[in-house]
Amino acid sequence: MKFRKLSGLCLLLFIIFNNSSFAQQKVSFLLVDEQLLTKSRGLLKQGDKEASAKINKMINRADSAIIKRPYSVTFNKTKTAPSNDKHDYVSQAPYWWADPAKPKGLPYIRKDGERNPEIYLLHDRSQLGDMCTAVKQLSFAYYYTGNEKYAVKAKSLLQTWFVEPATRMNPNLNYAQYIPGLNDGRGIGIIESRELTAIPDAIAMLNGSKAMDEKLVNDIKDWFKAFSGWLQTSPNGKDEHSQLNNHGSYYDVQLIDYSLFTGDSKTAIELLKSTTIPRIDKQFTPEGAQPLELARTKSWDYVNMNLYAWCQLGILANHLNIDLWHKQTVDGRGMKAAVKWLIPYAAGEKKWENQQIASFEYEQLKFIMDKASAQYPDLNFDAVFKKFPKGVEVE
Repeated sequence: MKFRKLSGLCLLLFIIFNNSSFAQQKVSFLLVDEQLLTKSRGLLKQGDKEASAKINKMINRADSAIIKRPYSVTFNKTKTAPSNDKHDYVSQAPYWWADPAKPKGLPYIRKDGERNPEIYLLHDRSQLGDMCTAVKQLSFAYYYTGNEKYAVKAKSLLQTWFVEPATRMNPNLNYAQYIPGLNDGRGIGIIESRELTAIPDAIAMLNGSKAMDEKLVNDIKDWFKAFSGWLQTSPNGKDEHSQLNNHGSYYDVQLIDYSLFTGDSKTAIELLKSTTIPRIDKQFTPEGAQPLELARTKSWDYVNMNLYAWCQLGILANHLNIDLWHKQTVDGRGMKAAVKWLIPYAAGEKKWENQQIASFEYEQLKFIMDKASAQYPDLNFDAVFKKFPKGVEVE
């Protein structure tokens, strides 16, 4: 009799824990290197000075994020979309300016690489970026400390942006990067949502937290499923999918990342095979140059930005047992050739002769060289790492 009571209790507990918010499924890491995180957490426990200093900086940033209010496309709204729905994301094209020769400046004209300060009068893009950054910082802090206060704050930010009816963003970018006098939004605006790829990995870092219950994770996944559907079926999504330059690359990064997060590996594999791999022939020369990016007024930025996206694609493809790092055309076009082409410029051995109207930045370059050096041991990265010492990595 006692055995039957115990068996019944065990069965009840099993049902409760497998059908309630307590039964949290582990979310997989996608772009963040879990092995690197585990290693750096071990160094922190051992008191490694360099690792501790870097991680403590991350924790300090999270401490700043924890006291800030949530973010939403419904906050600080200065322009509502033509839909009259404040939940729709709105932004203005950055490189388009009023035409001084036209009445009221309409339609706007393009000045590549020159940002129109009008774009900062709208706040949806900054709200999106700040939310992604804060969630990432809080998740790193939780991962390294186990302190639930960081997870609780991250949960609040995630709920506000993706779940709460009063504040959630509609899962579309119909009105991103509109051009005054020309359109209400365009496919090119989809590049502004690439920061959302930080969210799946942030949730993975929150694995084990009491704050991250199953319902919340599923609600966020439902949002990403809807957004992925919009990316594939909307006119703007189809337009961005067809772009040949970095816009196409980041479309692929986003859709593959979100598909893996939501368990849709079929879509991810199909996109890689049908679209990403064929892009190699369009984006790279046999020598490894990127003509579409070199033609820009900020060519250094765009060459690195695009190759950064390809490194992310290589990381994502690895989850599907597809080796994008070593894919190449018959005439040698591919990621490896692109990295080899960039190395002497990265090391300062060659002068950048292409147009660059902005200052030279190197953060994306460091990521590219770090990830590529692990894939191409036959290439010589010594001069690059002499200029940019690697040190302890904590992501």
